[in-house]
Amino acid sequence: MKTLVIAEKPDMGRNIAAVIEPKAVNKRSYLEGERFVITWAIGHLIGLAEPDHYDEKYKKWRLQDLPIIPGDFRLLPNPRTKDQLSVIKELAGRCGELVNACDAGREGQHIFSLIKEYLRLNQPVKRLWISDLTPETIRKGFEQLKDDTEYLNLTIAARSRSEADWLIGMNGSRAFTTKHGELLSVGRVQTPVLALIYDRQLQIESFDSLKYYEVYGTFAQDSTVYRGMWQGERMTDPERAEKIAAKVKGATAQVESYEVKETKEYPWKLYDLTLLQRDANGKFGFSAKKTLDIAQALYEKHKVISYPRTNSNYVTEQNIPEMHRVLGSLRGSEYDALVQGANRNLVHTGNRNVCNPSKVEDHHAIMPTFKKPGTLSPEEKKLYDLIVRRFLSHYYPPAEYKVHTVMTVVEEERFKTTIKEKLSDGWKVVYAGQASDNAGGKGKGGGKKGDKDDAGAGTEREDEAEEIETPFVLDAGLPAACTDAEVKAKETQPPKHYTEGTLLKAMESAGKQIEDEELRDAMKDSGLGTPATRAATIERLKQVGYIDMQGKKLMISRKGRTAIELIRGAGVELLASPEMTGHWERRLTEISRGQASAEKFMENVKRFAVQIVERVRGQRQAAKDAFAAETKPAAAAKGKAATGSSTRAKRAVPAATEKKPAPEGPSGTIASCPRPGCSGHIFMGRKGYGCSEYKTGCKFVIWKESFGRTLTDAQVRTIIEKGKTAKLKVKDESGEFEARLVLADPATGELKLERA
Repeated sequence: MKTLVIAEKPDMGRNIAAVIEPKAVNKRSYLEGERFVITWAIGHLIGLAEPDHYDEKYKKWRLQDLPIIPGDFRLLPNPRTKDQLSVIKELAGRCGELVNACDAGREGQHIFSLIKEYLRLNQPVKRLWISDLTPETIRKGFEQLKDDTEYLNLTIAARSRSEADWLIGMNGSRAFTTKHGELLSVGRVQTPVLALIYDRQLQIESFDSLKYYEVYGTFAQDSTVYRGMWQGERMTDPERAEKIAAKVKGATAQVESYEVKETKEYPWKLYDLTLLQRDANGKFGFSAKKTLDIAQALYEKHKVISYPRTNSNYVTEQNIPEMHRVLGSLRGSEYDALVQGANRNLVHTGNRNVCNPSKVEDHHAIMPTFKKPGTLSPEEKKLYDLIVRRFLSHYYPPAEYKVHTVMTVVEEERFKTTIKEKLSDGWKVVYAGQASDNAGGKGKGGGKKGDKDDAGAGTEREDEAEEIETPFVLDAGLPAACTDAEVKAKETQPPKHYTEGTLLKAMESAGKQIEDEELRDAMKDSGLGTPATRAATIERLKQVGYIDMQGKKLMISRKGRTAIELIRGAGVELLASPEMTGHWERRLTEISRGQASAEKFMENVKRFAVQIVERVRGQRQAAKDAFAAETKPAAAAKGKAATGSSTRAKRAVPAATEKKPAPEGPSGTIASCPRPGCSGHIFMGRKGYGCSEYKTGCKFVIWKESFGRTLTDAQVRTIIEKGKTAKLKVKDESGEFEARLVLADPATGELKLERA
């Protein structure tokens, strides 16, 4: 009997057939050869049944009918693709073996397992697990087919994720909707993402701009002229700034210290899907969904890139020879000059910026394939160009710089200068002539820098290095002249609204805000959603009316505000927090490895679904106008931002029962100031958490970077309200260890360590 191969989509099926059955007869919905019959699933052919398939009463949404907890989940074919399901059933009836050729990952495993279960297919199953659709990879994959039983735990984890999402989504959405008389969509991923946007909006509205002054001096020594910034506490007194400038201008200066060190900048990491989406949003304004759709076309239709829905920025040892062959295939293309300058010896198994098998799960980083592109659309060409240049950059050496750090003293005032002298372009020649806002990273690891988020309020001091291409020459033993001095007035700036690019970054790194170290570790490689689902989550928030687009900015709507306030007000804050995803991802990973029980996981999810319904049932109904569209957009925080109280008074806040009252003061503040006698509130600035009464003399501040950690809002709130944090990993001169951060002085915010 023949073997039935089930791919996830038609293009994938045809690509596979072209390799394993080149003479196969095309029967429209499948291809048949001598040994193999190849067909496809067209995505999800089977899904979990809606509530009314369990009981007719669920056709009407009523709070008294909740929660809905099926004993056994029922499966239902997608009516739009039922004909293709019938084709698979008929073909399976005359085949003795099956090959699961759906995407190599949790979701692809789930798609196939639902088809197998619904059609009651009992044939032996083999698994094709590949990362691109080139003939060589397909051929090799079929030579190394694995038994599908090796993926049983992955199948169980995928099914558990699907059923758990159903329980939370169905019960949460129906509970909030029926209670408050407005269609409110709730989900494990979409709700925490909406909360990110909501919290950012409150930070912007509650931000109060501070005017300050910086002094810059211009120094000359022979033919060398350089500029330095005055060093000291931030000045809010313009008269003092002008006096310093007048004092130093024209005076003789001395070089107090002069350090020179050579540094290297390595290529940015290879693309995963999220980094590609962020980059395309920043450079071309593409939405996350648009980038995914284009990448999918480059993969399936044109076959010029590897599998795009990956969360890895690295490759394995087996991919290195493949990378060299891809490099060779680019000869004669528009990238020929860059190929000629490439050094193959730089890409090898020991290069951990490229090859890191421990960080490759289902699929390696996105790369070009051997196939030369035919006719690409302008947008496809843009995305393909990003991927090819990122790939080529790793065949070039690091960019090299000489960093000069000068401390100049004039009239007892100190000025700091940092000069970055370029020695060689290295890999940056790959991007010569292009805009310099390419998302990527810096340093040896090539970390994800990309689209600047500006999450913290305030403005960085302008002491960043000035980049030059000519040699910088200075004699520390000779005096210099302060030829000019100027005062610049500046204002601290509020955080920026999210764009799709910066929101994707926030979703990817959401777990870093969790205090619990074990949960944070569970989310370190996942965040909120997966690379494949994040675009759909953002689109969903738009569709249900929770967010609007203003240019590139994502703006929360009144309905979105009210939804988050109701969810938090009901006492189910976990539903709007990354922590729940952290719990789930940790447990699902353990289930996929056979280290945890799916039954116990589902019992906990069911209990949470029941809790959501009970909390909503006891909540006061929202005001009738709580979801009405705002007549005016929220005041943009520029200069003196809206201080929150007046802005928020203009919109109806839904009444809700909440067991734990929020701290008094404007929304967006962290807690009440603990300094004795102070009536201020603590808010997040750019570099720390300070008091709203700073203008009247309150000196309380907790620095964001403390003891080798970046503190979160939750940690600062805990320090202020409880006096100490839970156990954390911290650093001092002796190294890294576990300790609690303790509020040593409530008057100043000084912290100390209490070893665990």
